[in-house]
Amino acid sequence: MARVRLRPTMQSDLEFVLSIERDPENLPYITPWERTQHEAAIRFPDFRHFIVEGGDGLDAVGFLILIGCKSPHQSLELKRMVIQRKGVGYGRAALRVAKKVAFDDLGAHRFWLDVKTHNTRAKALYDSEGFVVEGTLRESVRTATGFESLVVMSVLQSEYAARRAHALELAA
Repeated sequence: MARVRLRPTMQSDLEFVLSIERDPENLPYITPWERTQHEAAIRFPDFRHFIVEGGDGLDAVGFLILIGCKSPHQSLELKRMVIQRKGVGYGRAALRVAKKVAFDDLGAHRFWLDVKTHNTRAKALYDSEGFVVEGTLRESVRTATGFESLVVMSVLQSEYAARRAHALELAA
């Protein structure tokens, strides 16, 4: 598996974040944010905004955002994960580190996300990493061509612990 680590996003990283968020390869799968939204996510205590660093040189290869870090319900959302180079394992490795952060560092009971129904590559990753489909938010996102549906998925702390006990959560 690819070697990755997460480090807090700095203001100086925002051009990189915005560039990969607006990359035509990524745009069909996300709803990009304005720079001010990323700036707020860096500062606001309920958010964790990370740069994903990977490879031998630990270069910036993507970013991810967690929301709900201070939630009294211990329900943490993976708001966004965008990886620049696809197919080398950075996404899977970053997701595993994010789960570890969510459950071990932030004390989450539930770690959830939503994914556009046509994003089959991401959905397959989430399925293989223990996320369970909870339902579909039908036509909940407006796009230039109409509306898109989102699949809501989650993994619970007890499910994560079981995966860890079966060596399914080996760190990258």
